[in-house]
Amino acid sequence: MSFRSTYPDFDIPDVDLHSFIFGSRDGDRDGDPAIVDTASGQTYSYGQLADAVDRVAAGLAERGLGHGDVAALFSPNCADYPAAFHGILRAGAVVSPVNALYTEDELAHQLRDAGARILFTSSVGLGCARAAVAHEGVRVEQIIVLGPPQQGASAVPETTFADLLTTSAHPPTVRVAGDDLAALPYSSGTTGLPKGVMLTHRNLVANLLQTIPLSRVQPGSQSLVVLPLSHIYAMGLMNQGLHRGATTVVMPRFDLATFLGAIAEHRIGHVYIVPPIALALATSPLVDDYDLSSLDVVMSAAAPLDARLARTVSDRLGAAVVQGYGLTECSPCTHGIPPDRTDIDRGSIGILMPNVEARVVDPTTGEDAALGERGELWCRGPNIMRGYLNNPEATSATVDADGYLHTGDIVTVDEGGVFRVVDRVKELIKYNGYQIAPAELEAVLLAHEGIADAAVIGAPGPGGGEIPKAFITRKTTHPDLTAEDVLSFTAARVAPYKKIREVAFLDHIPKSATGKILRKELRQRSSGLDRAPDADQAPA
Repeated sequence: MSFRSTYPDFDIPDVDLHSFIFGSRDGDRDGDPAIVDTASGQTYSYGQLADAVDRVAAGLAERGLGHGDVAALFSPNCADYPAAFHGILRAGAVVSPVNALYTEDELAHQLRDAGARILFTSSVGLGCARAAVAHEGVRVEQIIVLGPPQQGASAVPETTFADLLTTSAHPPTVRVAGDDLAALPYSSGTTGLPKGVMLTHRNLVANLLQTIPLSRVQPGSQSLVVLPLSHIYAMGLMNQGLHRGATTVVMPRFDLATFLGAIAEHRIGHVYIVPPIALALATSPLVDDYDLSSLDVVMSAAAPLDARLARTVSDRLGAAVVQGYGLTECSPCTHGIPPDRTDIDRGSIGILMPNVEARVVDPTTGEDAALGERGELWCRGPNIMRGYLNNPEATSATVDADGYLHTGDIVTVDEGGVFRVVDRVKELIKYNGYQIAPAELEAVLLAHEGIADAAVIGAPGPGGGEIPKAFITRKTTHPDLTAEDVLSFTAARVAPYKKIREVAFLDHIPKSATGKILRKELRQRSSGLDRAPDADQAPA
């Protein structure tokens, strides 16, 4: 049995994302603020942003970046981020957003795999960027710094973003089709190491249209985005605000007091969060110190939100608290709760968006599950990715021959078409909205000279989320290896959100006859249902 959205399907224009967002401007809103940076105070009006996008495209074309080439964007949230993002697209190139917390090795892997020729980075990330572009196989030819120039040597030429904008050249005339590649974010998908997710212009345009019935954002709205713009969730929100003529206020990092102050100062009506932020909004006494009366809608996504927590936040803030669902591979949204649908359980992921078709499939039998029964969520629609870059095997394992993307999440659906996530098939760990592949952390751990074997799972964390927990078998040569040793070793080699937060030492890692790690058994041990007698646990 397949499920379709209750909203009517719509036609998707065969147009590139830049033209879709900027091409229909009539000039009436050129003076209105488009982007506001809370950290620097820098603001782009719609007219200034459109001009900057053209100048970035012209400057990139002068540097030889053209149709189908890849430019990476490695920066915290800032006012220049959307200008760089859409300037890359305006040049006919592909933008590959990179998490600003990445280490040198993680950045080098993405640059190498994506084949990036240009790297935009912040002043803060410049040291990491300089080191990464020197790695073997990285093809970056130039670094563009979002900020003032910095002292230091680099393997490639560097220029500042300000210098890029001084070009007097006209933006290039490039024909970009809807099915051309637009964005290349990296995701662990349903399993495995980070992979390049190939999103076309049509994918992203379709999802902007699909989210319209589930959002109140409109011209004049004020939205606050604190989640990293390199993450598909926030990237979609940035484009949504620009498409609808709203003002998008961005923060480079989350700090509760700064977050609350920005809501009060800018009279924010729409905020976008993850469950740990919801927990802070529900419990922190700081909330009472700020005027948050402008809030209309609080949207949570990227990890399951508990219904009781949603109600507590809604009652405290006097705003509608809703939940959405999606994956990077879906551009990203497939489900959501319309703010005016007070009949929908806030602990659910809501209803299907327009043009989305879904199945709920028993992972054991491969047959459709009965209404109300558990099954893996499969989704099909114009927003589903083209595939994983350089990885046809992973693509075919995730998107079947009928075009359904197998999400790896176990759901139920009721007679009203409301979906609930109840479990998952995939092994990914969800920490503060980020996806972490256990295999990636296990590879890091096994590089330690004192570790004989390792397994990583998602263990229960604060606010109903998860934390990465490692199970370690020591080598006989290192009987005194401590949890602190393990924590510091991994922390030095991965982005902060990927850090191991808890360590347990075992005599052996449970595995199947074929060598597969029995993560279900480890999760049972971690929860205390079947505590291993040889476990020596230590939290971070």
